[in-house]
Amino acid sequence: MSERKPRRFLLSKWTKTKALLTSNEVKPFIPDTRRFSKPTLKKMLELYKMVYAKPEVGTYGKGVMRVQRLNSGAYKYQTGTTERTFGDYESLHNSIRNVTGKKSYLIQKGIHLLKYNKRRFDIRVMVQLSPKREWETTGLIGRVAHPGKIVTNYHSGGTPMDVKPLLTAHLSGSDMNKVIHRLTKLGVSTAKHLHKKYPGIRQIGLDVGFDDSWTPWIIEVNTNPDPFIFNKLKDKSMYRKVMRYRRASGKL
Repeated sequence: MSERKPRRFLLSKWTKTKALLTSNEVKPFIPDTRRFSKPTLKKMLELYKMVYAKPEVGTYGKGVMRVQRLNSGAYKYQTGTTERTFGDYESLHNSIRNVTGKKSYLIQKGIHLLKYNKRRFDIRVMVQLSPKREWETTGLIGRVAHPGKIVTNYHSGGTPMDVKPLLTAHLSGSDMNKVIHRLTKLGVSTAKHLHKKYPGIRQIGLDVGFDDSWTPWIIEVNTNPDPFIFNKLKDKSMYRKVMRYRRASGKL
C-alpha cells in the first residue's frame, strides 16, 4: 500500500483558523472567529457590534454577510449590495438562516477596514515554497472593494491595485516600508506554521486587512490562491515570479 499523499489544499476555514490559533506568533492577528449558531451570533454582536458571517467552505467572497447591531437596538445585514434591517434579533436570525440554509457558517469579528477613495481595501499576501524549498513572500497586491459591496474579491467586482498607492494614501514612505516588511514577515510565519501541521501545502494567500491602528488582521488564508490576479498589475515582474514558483512547486 502506498502512503497517502499529504493534503495540498485545505477547504475548511475553520480547520485553517484552528491550526493558526496554535501559533503564538500568528494568533494575535486572527480576529475572534467562531462557528455560527443563534446564541453565538447574538453574543458576538453584543461584543463587537459588527461581525462577518461567512461560509466555512467557499471562495470569491460568495455568501459573505456583514451583520450589525445598531445603536438604536435594531439589527441589519448586508450581502452583495442588498441590505435588510430588523427590529429584533429573532427576525434577523430567521432571515439569515433563510439565506444560509443548511450550509456551515462561521462568524468573525468585524474589522473596520481602512479605505481608499471611500472604498474598503485589504491586501493579498502571496507566500510560496521556493525552488530551494524555503518559504518566501513572492507577491503583495491590494484589493479595493466595489463601491457598495462588503467584499474586496476581484471576482465580486473588486479592483486589484499596486499596494503602494493604497498605503501612501495613509502613511509616509518609511512607515509604508515598515508595513510592507511586516506583511512579508507575517506571510512567511503563517505559511511555516500551517506547513508544519499540513506538510502538503506549497503556497498560501493571506488576505490581510488593516484597521486604523494598523494591526494586520488575517481575514482569511487560502491554500490554493489565484496567481492570475498579479497579472492585473502594470509591472509584470511579481506575476512572473509567482508563476515561476508555482510551476516549481508542482515538481517538489
